[in-house]
Amino acid sequence: MWLRTASLEDLETISAMLSETWHDTYDKIYGKEKVSELTEAWHSVQALKQRMNKPRSEFIVCDDGAEITGMAFVSQIDSETSMLHQLYVRPSAQGQGVGKKLLIEMEACFPDVRKIRLEVEEANDRAVAFYEREGFKQVDTTPDCGVKGSGIPAIIMEKVIW
Repeated sequence: MWLRTASLEDLETISAMLSETWHDTYDKIYGKEKVSELTEAWHSVQALKQRMNKPRSEFIVCDDGAEITGMAFVSQIDSETSMLHQLYVRPSAQGQGVGKKLLIEMEACFPDVRKIRLEVEEANDRAVAFYEREGFKQVDTTPDCGVKGSGIPAIIMEKVIW
């Protein structure tokens, strides 16, 4: 498996992978209908395409030659901080080191920043535990993960890189 920059040709596959991953993770928490609504808004090909054009950002995938097993998107938000907006691993590939590889790459994307920040849904115990194992600490909370008005409570975590 290798990491590479996402291409326009990958967007349909990434969108489908995100839908699969979100339904697997969040249907039991938010319900299938709410997850479908969020996935259509946040993970459509058009929404993903906009991320590809964001200045000072990186959008990568983990590709095993047969399928895209994970993706991550990070951007630099100020002179000392980058924001990990997304890091998702296909359910069938979870527990195989894909998330860790993606995270290591995201941390390296902006060598001049000293910390990386993320938001993770507080009900996603598996993701919270993953980030804690990787050195992230909770620094705050938000009632609106992802976008203002989402109504999804999240933990804001940070990791000092250097």
